[in-house]
Amino acid sequence: MSVEDTPQPESRRSLIDVLVVVGALAASLALVWVLTRDPVLSAVFGGAMFVFAGLSFVLSRRGGEVASPDFAQPDWSVTVAAIERLDVAVAITDRAGRLTCANTVFETQFGVASAPPMLALDVPSQERLAQATRMALRDGQAACDVAAEAPAGLGPSLWTAQLRRAGRGDDFLIWTFTPQSAPDLVRGFVQHLEGGLGRGLARAGIAAALVEPDGTIQATSALFAEQAAGDPEASLAGSDFIELLARDEDDTISWAHSEGHGEPMVLYAVPVADPDTPDPLDETTTPSLMLAVPASQGIGARANGSGASPHLEALLAQLPLGLAMADRDGRLLFANSAFMRAAGREGEDAPTYPTDLVVREDKRALSEAIRRFAQGPSSAGDIAVRLSAQAEDPVSLSLAGVRGLGDAAVLLGLTDTSEETRLKRQVAQATKMQAVGQLAGGVAHDFNNVLTAILGTCDLMLMRHTPGDSDYDDIQQIRANSNRAASLTRQLLAFSRQQTLRPEVLQLPDVVADVAQMLRRLIGEKIELVVKHDRDLGPVRADPTQLEQVIVNLCVNARDAMQGRGDGSGKLTLSTRKVLTSDARTSRSEIIPAGDYTALIVEDTGGGIPPEVIGKIFEPFFTTKEQGKGTGLGLSTVYGIVKQSGGFIFAESEPGKGTRFVVYLPVYHPAPGAQVEADAPEVQAEAEPSQWAGGGRILLVEDEVTVRIIAERALLRQGYEVTCAEDGEDGLAKVEDVIAAGGGFDLVVSDVVMPSLDGPGMAREIRAIVPGMPVLFMSGYAEEQLRKEIGLANAWFMPKPFSVQQLSEKVGEVLARTAK
Repeated sequence: MSVEDTPQPESRRSLIDVLVVVGALAASLALVWVLTRDPVLSAVFGGAMFVFAGLSFVLSRRGGEVASPDFAQPDWSVTVAAIERLDVAVAITDRAGRLTCANTVFETQFGVASAPPMLALDVPSQERLAQATRMALRDGQAACDVAAEAPAGLGPSLWTAQLRRAGRGDDFLIWTFTPQSAPDLVRGFVQHLEGGLGRGLARAGIAAALVEPDGTIQATSALFAEQAAGDPEASLAGSDFIELLARDEDDTISWAHSEGHGEPMVLYAVPVADPDTPDPLDETTTPSLMLAVPASQGIGARANGSGASPHLEALLAQLPLGLAMADRDGRLLFANSAFMRAAGREGEDAPTYPTDLVVREDKRALSEAIRRFAQGPSSAGDIAVRLSAQAEDPVSLSLAGVRGLGDAAVLLGLTDTSEETRLKRQVAQATKMQAVGQLAGGVAHDFNNVLTAILGTCDLMLMRHTPGDSDYDDIQQIRANSNRAASLTRQLLAFSRQQTLRPEVLQLPDVVADVAQMLRRLIGEKIELVVKHDRDLGPVRADPTQLEQVIVNLCVNARDAMQGRGDGSGKLTLSTRKVLTSDARTSRSEIIPAGDYTALIVEDTGGGIPPEVIGKIFEPFFTTKEQGKGTGLGLSTVYGIVKQSGGFIFAESEPGKGTRFVVYLPVYHPAPGAQVEADAPEVQAEAEPSQWAGGGRILLVEDEVTVRIIAERALLRQGYEVTCAEDGEDGLAKVEDVIAAGGGFDLVVSDVVMPSLDGPGMAREIRAIVPGMPVLFMSGYAEEQLRKEIGLANAWFMPKPFSVQQLSEKVGEVLARTAK
């Protein structure tokens, strides 16, 4: 392409302009003479006009000189000649996206019907090229990889596109497409054929040679050299492959040196080229791997006519991948054990058709896919099907058309996803349990505020009503039901791992012995209780009270399961076992980290748990009991206590054969140099404070109005001077006001979770003003968890819900300690 522009001569335009100006001056001078008849005035006017005309002529000449270009117009034919290269495709477009010029390689590979980036590419390549165009116009240059289909139909090719902005006004883009080269597979095949690959094929009775398209041998395996030349050390490189073969009148192929007495064989040709490489497959230049297999072992030689090679079957059977072969009619010729296991038919014989493995709705789609891959060109793809053994989870079945394997036309691949599915379900269950735990903890915390107000109101009313009063029994009933609700919230906090634990270093057999007598009374006389302990059990660190609750809840559930069937008799086995690191690594569940554990096992002979239910048993409020029997919080509480103690719990059950719960608690290993705890709490109890009766000034900070009113009334009745604040910011402001007035507070009683500024944040701000100010936190969360998150010294905790008496006693205890 080229563009030529011819400018108009400047001299011709200047002459016309002069003649026009002279004519105008003459007409103007004649008009003045006719009107005035004054020679002096006419002479002055004529001279002025002459001077004006001269200046105009000079300026017009200068302007023309400035406007004239200093360079010649571009000749695009020179640009085309400059970009003409044989190794890359080059094109130039203007800012409007029009193709200005391109070299021959670009026209051959991409055509000139459209300019880049609007080329015949796949969708991802078009998106990458459009993004690179924007970057080049903005930054000056860009690059990306694209895949294009050659117009001649030679196959897909990969290119690296480089864009560069150019031109005096940066109005052009120069596009350079460089082809990506494919790896040299031939050289690698030569090395493998003369090494391990050749020896591996020889074990299967397959002789192999790498042959050029013209029939020249490049390399051979030792078995090929032995069969073709009688010497495994013979070098056949450069020999003619055809001359080594002989063919009789029945078109039977054998080795030429056997002179017709050798065993017939079958030849298979496999092109040595990667079909996914950007370079197209060219049969005139691509070598082939020739496989010589005895006819008695080749494809189609089986007595049952299935059409699969025993050697190929033996090879596929050893692979861990699920592989099968089907013929053009859709019959299944062979399927290895991994394929049948992935299809949910482990240990069964392969069916007649692959469609027998899927549900009825997917049979037609799979049959059409097998027929398409069997009859069309060699290609590969995937299809989503639902196996009849697991119809709820679709799987991906890979299909690949194969050629040169006799009756086998389609290779099917299926991956065993049972383990992956199991892990996905475990992760989903763990995620759900975590979400439910957070919800349960939040509900329990908010409900504790309500219960605190109810219990506090009951306590204040009981102070005005004595036993025998008409309202006394009703108030006591309200208080008793509130305490029952408080116990439910404590179970929810245990499930969400937000309860307060008092961990000790202990032995599991000791805990079991403490509750054994109570368990015998709980389970009844018809159920036999068997207790067994392993030797050399490692100590664990847990709350003994909470562990007793775990054992009791598991045993009560086992009792109910055994009483629900037959005459209510059964056997309950409670045992402890030592679990070493090696045992943990080989455990059925891969969730348990490697380490030493002490296991608590509770096993019953009840009716078992259905498989569809066992994944939900640890969820709160889930129960299989009749309505009105059980709260559904027993196992959820057990789950929370075990998890908060750093352990793991698993349920194993089979309907009709009982249930087995296993609790793994990590063995406690004290830090080097630390003293081993001896059945004592981690933090030694402080000395019992004396009874406080000195009063004091208290700042009460609580965002719940009902809780704040009850706490204020309770403290006022004890003689304290109470100042209330509705949140953290209000409490901080009241401290600042009191300090400014010369006063102060003896104790801050505050909730932990509040809007805007929470309790710990307010406490830090207050201690910046009054260092060492004692703080009593009220919270429904675990004390241990709060201490880790808050990190404040000289701070006390009081769990919700609490009574008026508990609040008064705790405030007096804190003031007594801080007054020392």
